[in-house]
Amino acid sequence: MYASRFTQLVVGLFALLGIAALAYLSVRLGNISIFPTPGYTLYANFDNISGLKTGDQVQLAGVPIGKVQSISLQDNRAHIGMRINSGIQIDTDAIAAIKTSGIIGDKYVSVALGPSEHNLTDGGTIRQTEPAFVLEDAIGQLINGSSSGGGGAKSSEGASGGSKAAADGNSQSSINEASNPKSGNCNCSKN
Repeated sequence: MYASRFTQLVVGLFALLGIAALAYLSVRLGNISIFPTPGYTLYANFDNISGLKTGDQVQLAGVPIGKVQSISLQDNRAHIGMRINSGIQIDTDAIAAIKTSGIIGDKYVSVALGPSEHNLTDGGTIRQTEPAFVLEDAIGQLINGSSSGGGGAKSSEGASGGSKAAADGNSQSSINEASNPKSGNCNCSKN
């Protein structure tokens, strides 16, 4: 009887430890904050946030200074709430931009300070913003720009074709020169 109770107790403890570990990992990996972080909240409005999500970093000079706390839609623009760590001061003329770490990496909000000596307070708004760079839009503009440029693609193709012909001619003359024993540049082996 005592052996079965002991077994049940051990199984119960392992189950509780498993649940606690799962909860801890969920909080850590999900960027979920159970307790409010010390600091203050700032807001910014963007035309396009392109994949930014709550929990993403806010950086100043490449150093994490906070996290994106909320994302909502306000007047057909993305309204971002950012929790800034205490001790960090953001100027009233700061610029907030959405950046990407790497080519297809995570998004973050980059804050660049201005020359102002006045700082934003809790609930303040960063007025100057730059939307996220969207690779698909840039490729679309490149494609549409070259096709609507009145033969822009053909002229660049012609220029590169001319360069290619010149390069082929230079390559051919180099090959002829290297294989000509009279030029003195021959890498030929004599049998």
